[in-house]
Formats: sequence, C-alpha cells, structure tokens
Amino acid sequence: MWIYFLVDGMAVISKKYFRQNSLLSDAGQQALQNSRVFIAGAGGLGSPVATYLVAAGVGQITLLDFDAVDATNLNRQFLHHEKDIGKNKAFSGKEKLSSQNPDILILPVTEKLTANNVADLVNNSEIIVDALDNDETRQILAKFAHDRKIPYFHAAVYGFSGQVSVFLPGGGPCFFCAFPESELLPEPLLESSLKSVSDSDSGSNIDSGSNFNSGSNSKCETAEKFPIVGSVCGVVGSMEANEVIKYITQKGELATGKLLIWDGLINSLDILEIPKEENCPVCGKNLE
Repeated sequence: MWIYFLVDGMAVISKKYFRQNSLLSDAGQQALQNSRVFIAGAGGLGSPVATYLVAAGVGQITLLDFDAVDATNLNRQFLHHEKDIGKNKAFSGKEKLSSQNPDILILPVTEKLTANNVADLVNNSEIIVDALDNDETRQILAKFAHDRKIPYFHAAVYGFSGQVSVFLPGGGPCFFCAFPESELLPEPLLESSLKSVSDSDSGSNIDSGSNFNSGSNSKCETAEKFPIVGSVCGVVGSMEANEVIKYITQKGELATGKLLIWDGLINSLDILEIPKEENCPVCGKNLE
C-alpha cells in the first residue's frame, strides 16, 4: 500500500494523488495512507463516503453491512449494480472499491453490529463513520466511539435533505447531546424536508416521522422505505467524506459542535450549534 515510489533514490508521490497533494501536502497524504477507517453501512451514504476515501488514499477501510443488495437500493447505492442483487453489500462494495484503487486494504464485514460484538468488528480502526439508516445500531456505535475516545462522523438523509456532524473526544458535545432521544433524524431536518417538499408543490405524502424510530430488523425494513433521492446521498456522503479527509490531514475547520443541514430543494445550508448538555446520559457532569 505504498503511495510513494523511488526515482533515482528519491521518494516520489504516486500520480493518482497528484492533484490533491498540493492541497494536502506529502505529510497529509502519508497520514491518509496510515489511517484505518471503519464505515458502518455500504448503502446510500456508504457508497460516496467509501468511494472518496478510497480515492483519497486512506490505507485501510473496514466496510460493514450485513444486508443484501436489493433492486430498490440501486437509485442511490452506486457501489452496487443490477448484477449484484442478492449479494452481500460489504462484499459487493469491496469488489468495486478494490477495482477503483487496488492499493487500499478493504476489509468487508458481514455481521450485524451489536453491543456484544462492536469492539471486535471495529477492531483497530481509528475513525468511525456513521453511514447508517437505523437508530439502534447508530446508538451502539456512537456510545462505543465515545467510550473508546474514537472520532465519530455522523450523517443522515431524508427526502431532499441531509445532515452532517462530527463528534471528537476531548470534552465537546457528544452524539447524545445532539440527539437526546436519538431519533434517526432530528426535528430540524424533518421540518426542512417537509417544508421543502410542500413548497415545491410536489405533493407531500410524507408522514409525521413514524419511520424514524428504526431499530429492530422489522423496523429497519421500514427505514429502507423512507423517501430519498439518490443525488442527495451523493452530496451528503461527499460532505461526510470531506470531514474525514480534513480531520486526517488536519486541514480546515471541522463540523464539531455543529449540525450542518443541507436542503437540496432550496439550495440552503444551515448550521446549528450543538450545546454540551450537562444532563447528557453519556457525557454529562451528573453521571454517577
């Protein structure tokens, strides 16, 4: 997995990273190569996140998904093609990602993540990326990331809207400060999607949010049916990947303590501050 090769005894960066090297520097590119990232979900968000992290040169990616490719996935989950219907998503994704960049180590994981196996599945990964669509797994992963002091990158989508946030160890707000009841999507994003669909006169038949409380297998099946446009996953997943790249290479300002809410119908980006909650059940001061 070398990104450098020798020319007359000197290390030269691989051409595949040449266009980004002037922005990230040799040290930044080396940091990407040395990174180990765990991506939970190889679907609508996982497809762009994994694709752009592999393209950037992240050295090791663990891709988790126990689900199989279904025809209804194909409008947004571009890691999978029609010929992949019925295949496990982690293995289908590995096939495309390894073809895209053979230098990257892709580790497919096909088990369902639980509180009992999360440590074994995350293993030696240094960064956790939430590309999930169900709340139960998200809560387990976010709690594990907090307890193990692992950076946690969150994204979610609904309709024409999406959101991104970053939760780092070190005293700032955690995932559970942002989502005390840990809904799949918070009220601001739900309201944004509902308003945008209504304003566009596209005929809103979206319910009041009953699909958000996904968790068990049966509810996870319901979660897969929430309305979503494929391009929205591409935009929001790319934003999430960008935050990961910035974190690894120490560039720019991260979305820590903030919730970025993008509305694709009205081309708006709102930034909400996330306060640290003293009574948070995970990181609050009042914990016994």
